[in-house]
Amino acid sequence: MSDKTKFPVYMSKETERRLEQHYSADGSTSKTAFVENAINFYIDYIMTENVGAYLPKTLLSAIDGRLGMFESRIASLMYKQTVQTDMAMNIVASSFNLDEDYMHRQRVRSIANVKQTNGQLSFENIARRGSD
Repeated sequence: MSDKTKFPVYMSKETERRLEQHYSADGSTSKTAFVENAINFYIDYIMTENVGAYLPKTLLSAIDGRLGMFESRIASLMYKQTVQTDMAMNIVASSFNLDEDYMHRQRVRSIANVKQTNGQLSFENIARRGSD
């Protein structure tokens, strides 16, 4: 028995049942070894801010892959939307002679609309408001 000391542990019957059922799942040869591994794991967990150290590498890889795909998709959609917005603005600007004062008032109104609708704009609602 190397440098280990005896330490009494009190636990509920349910925890004891779960311990009995699962202690060999991580390769522990005894319940004592399992409890020691669990205590060390938990201490390391609360002392670190890098939770990634405790997630399986395959799970981290899958999460990173999904996030990368999501980021690429969002970037592509935002690029397409920006191109469409640029086209619309150029068509409107070349079709109408708009002064600076009108554009400033419209920007203030647009900011209020976006805030009021939480960014959930629809052409139909804007057209209805315009005809009021």
